[in-house]
Amino acid sequence: MKARYQYRFYPTDQQQQLLAQLFGCVRVVWNDALAICKQSEKLPSNNDLQKLVITQAKKTDERSWLSDVSNIPLQQSVADLGVAYKNFFDSLKGKRKGKKVGSPKFKKKTQRQSARFRIGGFSIKGLEVYLAKIGNVKPIWTRQLPSAPSSVTVIKDCANRYFLSFVVEIEPIQSDAQNQSIGIDLGLKTFAVMSNGEKAISPDYSKKDRKIRKLQCKLARQQKGSKRREVTRLKIAKQHNQIADTRKDFLHKLSTKIVSENQTIVLEDLNVSGMVKNRRLARLISLQGWREFRVFCEAKSEKLNRDFRVISRWKLAKLVLAVGIVGARLICLFVQCCA
Repeated sequence: MKARYQYRFYPTDQQQQLLAQLFGCVRVVWNDALAICKQSEKLPSNNDLQKLVITQAKKTDERSWLSDVSNIPLQQSVADLGVAYKNFFDSLKGKRKGKKVGSPKFKKKTQRQSARFRIGGFSIKGLEVYLAKIGNVKPIWTRQLPSAPSSVTVIKDCANRYFLSFVVEIEPIQSDAQNQSIGIDLGLKTFAVMSNGEKAISPDYSKKDRKIRKLQCKLARQQKGSKRREVTRLKIAKQHNQIADTRKDFLHKLSTKIVSENQTIVLEDLNVSGMVKNRRLARLISLQGWREFRVFCEAKSEKLNRDFRVISRWKLAKLVLAVGIVGARLICLFVQCCA
Protein backbone atom coordinates (compact mmCIF):
# COMPACT_ATOMS: atom_id res chain seq x y z
CA MET A 1 0.00 0.00 0.00
CA LYS A 2 1.04 3.60 -0.61
CA ALA A 3 1.60 6.23 2.07
CA ARG A 4 2.74 9.85 2.26
CA TYR A 5 5.63 11.11 4.34
CA GLN A 6 5.78 14.88 4.70
CA TYR A 7 8.73 16.98 5.88
CA ARG A 8 9.20 20.71 6.24
CA PHE A 9 12.17 22.51 4.70
CA TYR A 10 13.49 26.07 4.60
CA PRO A 11 14.64 27.16 1.11
CA THR A 12 17.18 29.93 0.57
CA ASP A 13 16.13 33.27 -0.90
CA GLN A 14 17.30 32.18 -4.34
CA GLN A 15 15.45 28.87 -4.05
CA GLN A 16 12.30 30.72 -2.99
CA GLN A 17 12.44 32.74 -6.21
CA LEU A 18 12.99 29.59 -8.28
CA LEU A 19 10.12 27.82 -6.51
CA ALA A 20 7.84 30.82 -7.02
CA GLN A 21 8.67 30.69 -10.74
CA LEU A 22 7.98 26.94 -10.81
CA PHE A 23 4.63 27.30 -9.01
CA GLY A 24 3.65 30.08 -11.41
CA CYS A 25 4.48 27.95 -14.48
CA VAL A 26 2.58 24.95 -13.09
CA ARG A 27 -0.42 27.18 -12.37
CA VAL A 28 -0.35 28.76 -15.85
CA VAL A 29 -0.14 25.34 -17.56
CA TRP A 30 -3.13 24.10 -15.52
CA ASN A 31 -5.19 27.20 -16.30
CA ASP A 32 -4.30 27.12 -20.03
CA ALA A 33 -5.19 23.42 -20.28
CA LEU A 34 -8.43 23.96 -18.37
CA ALA A 35 -9.40 26.86 -20.66
CA ILE A 36 -8.88 24.61 -23.71
CA CYS A 37 -10.99 21.85 -22.13
CA LYS A 38 -13.85 24.26 -21.40
CA GLN A 39 -13.84 25.55 -24.98
CA SER A 40 -13.65 22.09 -26.61
CA GLU A 41 -16.73 20.04 -27.39
CA LYS A 42 -14.79 16.81 -26.69
CA LEU A 43 -12.23 16.51 -23.89
CA PRO A 44 -8.69 16.42 -25.40
CA SER A 45 -6.25 13.69 -24.39
CA ASN A 46 -3.32 14.39 -22.07
CA ASN A 47 -0.83 14.08 -24.94
CA ASP A 48 -2.72 16.64 -27.03
CA LEU A 49 -2.94 19.04 -24.09
CA GLN A 50 0.77 18.72 -23.35
CA LYS A 51 1.61 19.54 -26.97
CA LEU A 52 -0.63 22.64 -26.90
CA VAL A 53 0.11 24.14 -23.46
CA ILE A 54 3.75 23.06 -23.04
CA THR A 55 5.57 22.11 -26.26
CA GLN A 56 3.98 24.64 -28.63
CA ALA A 57 3.55 27.29 -25.93
CA LYS A 58 7.32 27.37 -25.27
CA LYS A 59 7.89 28.45 -28.87
CA THR A 60 5.75 31.60 -28.43
CA ASP A 61 6.94 34.88 -26.92
CA GLU A 62 4.10 34.93 -24.37
CA ARG A 63 5.02 31.53 -22.83
CA SER A 64 8.75 31.24 -23.63
CA TRP A 65 9.60 31.44 -19.91
CA LEU A 66 8.12 27.94 -19.43
CA SER A 67 11.53 26.63 -20.60
CA ASP A 68 13.18 28.07 -17.47
CA VAL A 69 11.68 25.38 -15.20
CA SER A 70 11.73 21.59 -15.25
CA ASN A 71 9.36 19.99 -17.74
CA ILE A 72 8.31 17.17 -15.37
CA PRO A 73 6.07 19.25 -13.01
CA LEU A 74 4.40 20.85 -16.05
CA GLN A 75 3.53 17.43 -17.46
CA GLN A 76 2.26 16.31 -14.06
CA SER A 77 0.01 19.37 -13.90
CA VAL A 78 -1.70 18.34 -17.15
CA ALA A 79 -1.97 14.74 -15.88
CA ASP A 80 -3.58 15.99 -12.64
CA LEU A 81 -6.15 17.87 -14.70
CA GLY A 82 -7.02 14.64 -16.51
CA VAL A 83 -7.50 12.88 -13.16
CA ALA A 84 -9.67 15.75 -11.91
CA TYR A 85 -11.93 15.47 -14.95
CA LYS A 86 -12.11 11.67 -14.57
CA ASN A 87 -13.21 12.03 -10.94
CA PHE A 88 -15.80 14.63 -12.00
CA PHE A 89 -17.32 12.40 -14.69
CA ASP A 90 -17.25 9.31 -12.43
CA SER A 91 -19.05 11.32 -9.76
CA LEU A 92 -21.74 12.38 -12.24
CA LYS A 93 -22.28 8.76 -13.35
CA GLY A 94 -22.36 7.45 -9.79
CA LYS A 95 -19.18 5.38 -10.18
CA ARG A 96 -17.34 7.36 -7.48
CA LYS A 97 -18.31 6.89 -3.84
CA GLY A 98 -18.83 9.76 -1.46
CA LYS A 99 -19.82 13.35 -1.97
CA LYS A 100 -20.32 14.75 -5.47
CA VAL A 101 -17.13 16.12 -7.03
CA GLY A 102 -17.32 19.44 -8.87
CA SER A 103 -15.66 20.27 -12.16
CA PRO A 104 -12.01 21.48 -12.10
CA LYS A 105 -11.49 25.17 -11.33
CA PHE A 106 -8.84 27.72 -12.25
CA LYS A 107 -5.98 28.11 -9.78
CA LYS A 108 -5.15 31.38 -8.03
CA LYS A 109 -1.86 32.83 -6.89
CA THR A 110 -2.99 33.28 -3.26
CA GLN A 111 -4.01 29.65 -2.82
CA ARG A 112 -1.90 26.67 -1.77
CA GLN A 113 0.80 26.03 -4.40
CA SER A 114 2.31 22.67 -5.34
CA ALA A 115 4.50 21.00 -7.97
CA ARG A 116 5.13 17.26 -8.27
CA PHE A 117 8.39 15.65 -9.41
CA ARG A 118 8.43 12.02 -10.48
CA ILE A 119 11.50 9.77 -10.83
CA GLY A 120 14.04 11.55 -12.99
CA GLY A 121 13.21 14.99 -11.64
CA PHE A 122 14.48 14.42 -8.10
CA SER A 123 16.98 12.33 -6.17
CA ILE A 124 17.94 11.85 -2.51
CA LYS A 125 21.62 12.35 -1.73
CA GLY A 126 22.34 11.75 1.94
CA LEU A 127 20.37 14.28 3.97
CA GLU A 128 19.59 16.47 0.95
CA VAL A 129 17.01 16.20 -1.83
CA TYR A 130 17.91 17.38 -5.32
CA LEU A 131 15.08 18.99 -7.33
CA ALA A 132 15.57 19.60 -11.05
CA LYS A 133 16.46 23.25 -11.80
CA ILE A 134 15.92 24.13 -8.11
CA GLY A 135 18.98 22.66 -6.44
CA ASN A 136 19.58 20.77 -3.21
CA VAL A 137 17.17 21.34 -0.33
CA LYS A 138 17.59 19.93 3.16
CA PRO A 139 14.31 18.86 4.80
CA ILE A 140 13.95 18.26 8.52
CA TRP A 141 13.98 14.44 8.67
CA THR A 142 11.66 13.71 11.60
CA ARG A 143 11.46 10.03 10.56
CA GLN A 144 13.16 7.76 8.07
CA LEU A 145 11.57 6.86 4.74
CA PRO A 146 10.59 3.15 4.72
CA SER A 147 11.43 2.73 1.01
CA ALA A 148 12.54 4.66 -2.05
CA PRO A 149 9.90 7.27 -2.99
CA SER A 150 8.19 7.16 -6.38
CA SER A 151 7.44 10.89 -6.41
CA VAL A 152 7.84 14.03 -4.34
CA THR A 153 5.52 17.03 -4.18
CA VAL A 154 6.83 20.47 -3.25
CA ILE A 155 4.15 22.36 -1.32
CA LYS A 156 3.84 25.98 -0.27
CA ASP A 157 0.82 26.62 1.95
CA CYS A 158 -1.09 29.88 2.42
CA ALA A 159 1.18 30.88 5.33
CA ASN A 160 4.32 30.60 3.15
CA ARG A 161 5.53 27.34 4.71
CA TYR A 162 7.38 24.84 2.49
CA PHE A 163 7.00 21.05 2.62
CA LEU A 164 8.24 17.97 0.74
CA SER A 165 5.67 15.19 0.47
CA PHE A 166 7.04 11.76 -0.56
CA VAL A 167 4.92 8.85 -1.85
CA VAL A 168 6.35 5.50 -0.73
CA GLU A 169 5.28 1.85 -0.65
CA ILE A 170 4.78 0.31 2.81
CA GLU A 171 3.98 -3.21 3.93
CA PRO A 172 1.11 -3.99 6.36
CA ILE A 173 2.27 -4.60 9.92
CA GLN A 174 1.25 -7.79 11.74
CA SER A 175 0.49 -7.06 15.40
CA ASP A 176 -1.92 -8.52 17.95
CA ALA A 177 -4.60 -6.29 19.44
CA GLN A 178 -5.34 -6.16 23.17
CA ASN A 179 -9.14 -5.89 22.75
CA GLN A 180 -11.56 -7.57 20.37
CA SER A 181 -13.73 -4.58 19.38
CA ILE A 182 -14.60 -1.00 20.27
CA GLY A 183 -17.41 1.35 19.34
CA ILE A 184 -16.84 5.10 19.11
CA ASP A 185 -19.50 7.80 19.45
CA LEU A 186 -18.34 11.23 18.23
CA GLY A 187 -19.67 14.45 19.76
CA LEU A 188 -19.05 18.15 20.34
CA LYS A 189 -18.52 18.65 24.09
CA THR A 190 -16.65 15.36 24.29
CA PHE A 191 -14.94 14.49 21.01
CA ALA A 192 -15.23 10.71 21.42
CA VAL A 193 -16.89 8.36 23.89
CA MET A 194 -15.70 4.77 23.62
CA SER A 195 -17.74 1.69 24.46
CA ASN A 196 -15.20 0.72 27.14
CA GLY A 197 -16.03 3.90 29.08
CA GLU A 198 -13.04 6.01 27.99
CA LYS A 199 -13.52 9.59 26.81
CA ALA A 200 -11.38 11.81 24.59
CA ILE A 201 -11.58 15.58 25.02
CA SER A 202 -10.58 17.64 21.99
CA PRO A 203 -8.29 20.70 22.33
CA ASP A 204 -9.86 24.12 22.85
CA TYR A 205 -9.83 26.05 19.57
CA SER A 206 -12.05 28.92 20.77
CA LYS A 207 -9.30 31.52 21.41
CA LYS A 208 -7.68 31.09 18.01
CA ASP A 209 -11.12 30.97 16.34
CA ARG A 210 -12.11 34.30 17.93
CA LYS A 211 -8.82 35.82 16.75
CA ILE A 212 -9.53 34.58 13.21
CA ARG A 213 -12.98 36.20 13.27
CA LYS A 214 -11.50 39.49 14.44
CA LEU A 215 -8.83 39.42 11.72
CA GLN A 216 -11.40 38.53 9.06
CA CYS A 217 -13.45 41.59 9.97
CA LYS A 218 -10.28 43.68 9.65
CA LEU A 219 -9.49 42.05 6.27
CA ALA A 220 -12.93 42.90 4.92
CA ARG A 221 -12.34 46.62 5.54
CA GLN A 222 -8.92 46.76 3.88
CA GLN A 223 -8.34 47.64 0.24
CA LYS A 224 -7.76 44.73 -2.12
CA GLY A 225 -4.18 44.49 -3.39
CA SER A 226 -2.72 46.57 -0.56
CA LYS A 227 0.30 45.46 1.49
CA ARG A 228 -1.59 45.73 4.78
CA ARG A 229 -4.30 43.41 3.46
CA GLU A 230 -1.62 40.87 2.52
CA VAL A 231 -0.14 41.09 6.05
CA THR A 232 -3.58 40.47 7.55
CA ARG A 233 -4.18 37.55 5.17
CA LEU A 234 -0.93 35.93 6.31
CA LYS A 235 -1.92 36.37 9.97
CA ILE A 236 -5.24 34.63 9.28
CA ALA A 237 -3.48 31.80 7.43
CA LYS A 238 -1.07 31.29 10.34
CA GLN A 239 -3.94 31.08 12.83
CA HIS A 240 -5.71 28.54 10.61
CA ASN A 241 -2.48 26.51 10.40
CA GLN A 242 -2.09 26.52 14.18
CA ILE A 243 -5.62 25.15 14.59
CA ALA A 244 -5.10 22.56 11.84
CA ASP A 245 -1.75 21.41 13.28
CA THR A 246 -3.17 21.12 16.82
CA ARG A 247 -6.18 19.18 15.57
CA LYS A 248 -4.09 16.87 13.38
CA ASP A 249 -1.72 16.09 16.27
CA PHE A 250 -4.68 15.24 18.54
CA LEU A 251 -6.42 13.09 15.90
CA HIS A 252 -3.23 11.22 14.98
CA LYS A 253 -2.48 10.32 18.60
CA LEU A 254 -6.08 9.27 19.32
CA SER A 255 -6.48 7.20 16.14
CA THR A 256 -3.11 5.49 16.67
CA LYS A 257 -4.06 4.51 20.22
CA ILE A 258 -7.48 3.17 19.20
CA VAL A 259 -6.30 1.20 16.16
CA SER A 260 -3.27 -0.32 17.88
CA GLU A 261 -5.30 -1.58 20.89
CA ASN A 262 -8.45 -2.93 19.15
CA GLN A 263 -9.03 -5.49 16.40
CA THR A 264 -12.41 -4.13 15.25
CA ILE A 265 -13.12 -0.39 15.18
CA VAL A 266 -16.65 0.83 14.47
CA LEU A 267 -17.81 4.39 13.76
CA GLU A 268 -21.18 5.86 12.92
CA ASP A 269 -21.71 7.28 9.42
CA LEU A 270 -22.45 10.88 10.41
CA ASN A 271 -24.21 13.25 8.01
CA VAL A 272 -21.70 16.06 8.54
CA SER A 273 -22.76 18.00 5.42
CA GLY A 274 -26.30 18.13 6.77
CA MET A 275 -25.24 18.96 10.33
CA VAL A 276 -23.18 21.99 9.28
CA LYS A 277 -26.34 23.57 7.87
CA ASN A 278 -27.18 24.45 11.46
CA ARG A 279 -25.79 27.99 11.55
CA ARG A 280 -25.33 27.92 15.34
CA LEU A 281 -23.18 24.79 15.37
CA ALA A 282 -21.63 24.83 11.89
CA ARG A 283 -18.36 26.48 12.92
CA LEU A 284 -17.95 24.24 16.00
CA ILE A 285 -18.67 21.08 14.00
CA SER A 286 -16.19 22.07 11.29
CA LEU A 287 -13.44 22.59 13.89
CA GLN A 288 -13.77 19.07 15.32
CA GLY A 289 -12.47 17.17 12.28
CA TRP A 290 -14.77 14.12 12.41
CA ARG A 291 -14.15 13.19 8.79
CA GLU A 292 -10.38 13.56 9.22
CA PHE A 293 -10.51 11.24 12.24
CA ARG A 294 -12.41 8.64 10.21
CA VAL A 295 -9.82 8.82 7.39
CA PHE A 296 -6.97 8.37 9.89
CA CYS A 297 -8.63 5.35 11.52
CA GLU A 298 -9.38 3.76 8.16
CA ALA A 299 -5.82 4.20 6.83
CA LYS A 300 -4.17 2.95 10.03
CA SER A 301 -6.55 -0.03 10.20
CA GLU A 302 -5.43 -1.06 6.71
CA LYS A 303 -1.79 -0.67 7.75
CA LEU A 304 -2.19 -2.81 10.91
CA ASN A 305 -4.64 -5.35 9.42
CA ARG A 306 -7.56 -4.21 11.57
CA ASP A 307 -11.27 -4.52 10.79
CA PHE A 308 -12.67 -1.01 10.32
CA ARG A 309 -16.44 -0.66 9.94
CA VAL A 310 -18.83 2.23 9.44
CA ILE A 311 -22.45 1.78 10.55
CA SER A 312 -25.32 3.41 8.73
CA ARG A 313 -27.14 5.92 10.92
CA TRP A 314 -30.47 4.40 9.81
CA LYS A 315 -29.52 0.96 11.18
CA LEU A 316 -28.52 2.60 14.45
CA ALA A 317 -31.87 4.40 14.59
CA LYS A 318 -33.69 1.06 14.31
CA LEU A 319 -31.53 -0.40 17.09
CA VAL A 320 -32.31 2.60 19.32
CA LEU A 321 -36.04 1.93 18.92
CA ALA A 322 -35.62 -1.79 19.50
CA VAL A 323 -33.08 -1.82 22.36
CA GLY A 324 -33.32 1.64 23.90
CA ILE A 325 -29.54 2.15 24.15
CA VAL A 326 -27.73 5.08 22.59
CA GLY A 327 -24.12 6.13 22.08
CA ALA A 328 -20.98 4.02 21.93
CA ARG A 329 -22.51 1.03 23.76
CA LEU A 330 -25.10 0.76 20.99
CA ILE A 331 -22.34 0.73 18.38
CA CYS A 332 -20.49 -2.00 20.31
CA LEU A 333 -23.72 -4.04 20.53
CA PHE A 334 -24.07 -3.76 16.75
CA VAL A 335 -20.54 -5.13 16.32
CA GLN A 336 -21.29 -8.11 18.57
CA CYS A 337 -24.47 -8.88 16.61
CA CYS A 338 -22.59 -8.79 13.27
CA ALA A 339 -19.69 -10.92 14.50
